Amino acid sequence: MDFELSPEQEILRDNVARLMKDRYGFDARKTCQASPQGWSKTLWRDYAEMGLLGAPFAEADGGFGGGAVETMIVMEQFGKALALEPYLQTVVLSGAVLEHGASDKQRAELIGAIATGDLRLSFAHMEKQSGFDLHDVALTAVKDGGGGFVLNGEKTLVGQGDSANKLIVSARVKGDRRDRDGIALFLVDADASGVGRRGYPTQDGQRAAEISFADVRVAPDGALGDPGGALPAIERAVDETIAALAAEAVGAMSEALAMTVDYLKTRKQFGVTIGSFQALQHRAADMTVALEQARSMMYLAAMAADGDDAAERAKTMSAVKAQIGRSAKFIGEQAVQMHGGIAMTYEYKVGHLFKRLTMIDAAYGDADVHIRRLADRSSLFA
Repeated sequence: MDFELSPEQEILRDNVARLMKDRYGFDARKTCQASPQGWSKTLWRDYAEMGLLGAPFAEADGGFGGGAVETMIVMEQFGKALALEPYLQTVVLSGAVLEHGASDKQRAELIGAIATGDLRLSFAHMEKQSGFDLHDVALTAVKDGGGGFVLNGEKTLVGQGDSANKLIVSARVKGDRRDRDGIALFLVDADASGVGRRGYPTQDGQRAAEISFADVRVAPDGALGDPGGALPAIERAVDETIAALAAEAVGAMSEALAMTVDYLKTRKQFGVTIGSFQALQHRAADMTVALEQARSMMYLAAMAADGDDAAERAKTMSAVKAQIGRSAKFIGEQAVQMHGGIAMTYEYKVGHLFKRLTMIDAAYGDADVHIRRLADRSSLFA
């Protein structure tokens, strides 16, 4: 199987890597993190000018004709730099929801605005009671008599929801809370009457929000696609997001390994570099093995993300998430331990890489959750 990038994809990789190296050093990242929105608006415009915001979308929808591989390339470089901009939330997750859940007209209008950088979306889906069950939706959408809907309920852990200018909101239009049918998607202005947002930093330096909806009115054209049958689009969007997170994790793991190896070569103890100790060499070798295992799953995820077989795609993404989580935990722990106390200081990057890897593991179910799902699908347990 050929894992070589095309010349165009190599150019994309090199351009993103150069941008991250020149403009996203760790000190620059801390400056971005300290801004009111927690990321750089200047870099967001640069992403748009480079075509990154439209890279994974079809040309017919206003994008540049890429796909899961282009997303993988971008996210791996973002993982190395610990980029804070809402690329995952706007381009990957919300963009995938639009691709698979919106009408042709809605896609053309909204994806074009994403590509220019004017539209920043967050997908408000998770609720406090839902855990990792994507079909568990309690927020309600009731018809208002004029063809529109009224939304009531709350969403939690909405990634970068405090800086988005529009929200894609999942809501139940019929059925019980855990029914697979009856889920709809709505496009809501983030500053609409009745929308309450409470933003906060997450432990990895990014941001999220708790969002409440109190009698929020949505016009008829605010419903995305066919109300009531949105779950397959949501599940596919999350699968594509898991593939992107795998690439981001591989980028972060490779950076943690590179920093650890460099530290072993320069840190001296007992008159010699600590990298001369065989026990530490073995641990670094084990980190390399774990990284390559994760990289293989990253490629698998990119290939599977475009698959139309929902059951097979979900099974593959569970396998990807399980291995990525295991590798991330191992590499993060080893990097911190071999650096010693300096690794957990705010001024040093390794600890921040470990925090981001921990959050990636937790997103959409950690390794243990997905191992259980694989076992359930394989009927290993009664």
